[in-house]
Amino acid sequence: MLPFFLFLQVSSACSTAFLYTILKAAEGSKYITGLSGKAGYLMNNDQIRTILHAVQEGTLAIEQAVKKMQHLPYEDISFAKIDHHRHLRQGVPEVIFASGKTEKQVTGIARTMYKKSKSFLITRANEKIYRALKIRGASFHALSGMISVGEQKKKTGNVLVLTAGTSDIPVAEEAAVTAAFLGSSVTTVYDVGVAGLHRLMDRRDELGKARVIIVVAGMEGALPSVVGGMTDRPIIAVPASTGYGTSFSGLTALFAMLNSCVPGIAVMNIDNGFGAGCLGHKINTI
Repeated sequence: MLPFFLFLQVSSACSTAFLYTILKAAEGSKYITGLSGKAGYLMNNDQIRTILHAVQEGTLAIEQAVKKMQHLPYEDISFAKIDHHRHLRQGVPEVIFASGKTEKQVTGIARTMYKKSKSFLITRANEKIYRALKIRGASFHALSGMISVGEQKKKTGNVLVLTAGTSDIPVAEEAAVTAAFLGSSVTTVYDVGVAGLHRLMDRRDELGKARVIIVVAGMEGALPSVVGGMTDRPIIAVPASTGYGTSFSGLTALFAMLNSCVPGIAVMNIDNGFGAGCLGHKINTI
């Protein structure tokens, strides 16, 4: 992306032609901290124009504009380089993976994100981290171990999340919370595995209404293939690490899904509900 703050440092008397060039370069740039500092990562082209025109008209000082845009690629807080810009490039903002980080690191990253965008999503967290954050409006999702604030209010489409068993719900909830946070409408149907297919048959209406279906299964991992034989909707299969001995902590389910005879099933890594939620949202919003 073109570093707008470099342009702002050139001169306060910017020519109209030069501004037009910059604005055209900004056509794909939708996610930068807003003029008020409160808009978050959902800055649109009009807000970019507002800043640049304010500089041109002399109502916004160059240094103020530079300050608003200085963290465009990332913000370095020593133990992390926070990618405020990621939503622009990928369509999904940077998300905090709490596992392996100290409580201080997680809260430090989250507070920095919140300061810029008033939003963040944390995966593989716990209630202790949630309490340490002390951020008004944040929610702790106990089933998935996720923490969120600033979820997109406007929902679109329909992402359906299924599980084979109740033990698969934590992974499914990670997918559901992620997709909802990003702005997808989410429906969940749990415990409809192959040991009792009549339970799935009773929910055929939900299959037909979905734009994309996320299917989480452990043990033998058969449910995505069954669902794939019943619908033309895109299917994202997520192997779960639930099961006994030869389930090999999800490897058996992973291999089964990769070897499905149903064409076109996307398969995520073991227990990767977050990845499934991101992909589901992207498909849902195409």
